[in-house]
Formats: sequence, structure tokens, C-alpha cells
Amino acid sequence: MSLALPTAQPTVDVAALNALYESMTPQEVLRHAITEAFVERICIVSSFGAESVILLHMIAQIDPSVPVICLNTGKLFGETLRYRDRLQAALGLTDIRAVAPHPDDLRASDPKGSLWQRDTDGCCHIRKVLPQARAVSGFDALITGRKKFQTDTRQTMDVIESSTDGRYKINPLANWQLDALKSYIETHNLPRHPLVKDGYLSIGCMPCTSKVEAGGDYRSGRWAGSDKDECGIHLNIDGDGI
Repeated sequence: MSLALPTAQPTVDVAALNALYESMTPQEVLRHAITEAFVERICIVSSFGAESVILLHMIAQIDPSVPVICLNTGKLFGETLRYRDRLQAALGLTDIRAVAPHPDDLRASDPKGSLWQRDTDGCCHIRKVLPQARAVSGFDALITGRKKFQTDTRQTMDVIESSTDGRYKINPLANWQLDALKSYIETHNLPRHPLVKDGYLSIGCMPCTSKVEAGGDYRSGRWAGSDKDECGIHLNIDGDGI
């Protein structure tokens, strides 16, 4: 698949698709989105984090050539990058695209690489939001790994949502709980992110990701000590209250 795609976007009845998708398994949602609703105009944005392997495994069973956008922020754990390469080989994914921050943005806003220490939102903006916007410019739909249980703002999200940028976000795992995620990984004997065993339950950039103490909240290790719980790439969804 190529980024050189027509710019015209299909007309999608989001309410009708949600009614359909709510009764489907995640695998069925993915198959319909990939092979019927958004043929050759869909990609997945993956953090290659703790549960990323689930959707990547499901997609590989349907079409391993679906583009996988990896936001290589320049601040990822080395373990994450090695895990990405391991999954590409293990699952047979053929189109993983590593997307980096633009050098001009880094020179203008983060020349010393320390912006995360004083402005986490600004750091996420130049290292995630802007690179993703460039990477998905040729697609109508993005597959995400978001789940309702992760944050308060995600509790009301639907399986398919319309974005203010005119694209659609498909959230096949929206209704899954942590036990279901663990069960899928164990049932299919999928490779785990190496940091999970060390207590990292939700894995992002190295400076802003901490271990979660026993009994701690699932995402309490992300931007610990602040009220931030989103990096910004999912904040343009119609009706999400942000």
C-alpha cells in the first residue's frame, strides 16, 4: 500500500457502523473495516506497548500489509524498538513505518531534547501529534488500541468515531477489560513487551513512563505526578469532551 492515495473520502454512516460493530468481535470489526469499509485507506497507529501485539496479531491474520505507523519520538525505550522489530518478524507484518519528529520542529522547540521536563504537552505535540498528522495524510481511517477502562475520557468512546480532521478512528478493543487482553496474549502465546515483567503496565516514552506499584492504577505510570493522561493524538474526536 502507498501513501499516494486519492484525497476523496468515503461517506460513512458512523451511527450505522457503530450499531454493526457493537455486536461484533474485535476480529470481525477489523475484517470489515479493512476489507469492506476502508479498503486500502486504513492504517494502524501502534505504540508497540504492553498490549499492542493483540491488534497487530489480529491484523496480521487478515492482511499483514496493512500499514503500521510507529511514532518513533526519539524518546522511546530501547526495549520498545527491539520489541517492534521482533513483532515484525514474528507476525509477518510487511509495512511498518517509523515516523520521527521533523528536525525543524526539534530545532525550534526542543533543541536540547529536554522539553519534556517543562512542557509535556509541547513535547508530545512535536514528537507525536505533528508526526502522526503527516503520516496519516493519505488515510481515511486509523485503527487504535484504546480501551474504555484506561481513562475517564475514554469511558464513553464508541468502536468507531469521527475525528474533527475528517478521518475515522476504529477502536476494536474499546469494550475489552484487562483480563481479556491478558487472556488473548496467553491463548495465542504472543511475545510480551520485555518491560511488562518489570512493572511497566502502560508504556510510552522513557522519560514520562514509570513502573506501577502493586495495586496501582493501570495508567498511573504515565506522566506520574501530573493530571495528564493523554499525549494529544486522540484529543480531536467529536464528542469526547476535550
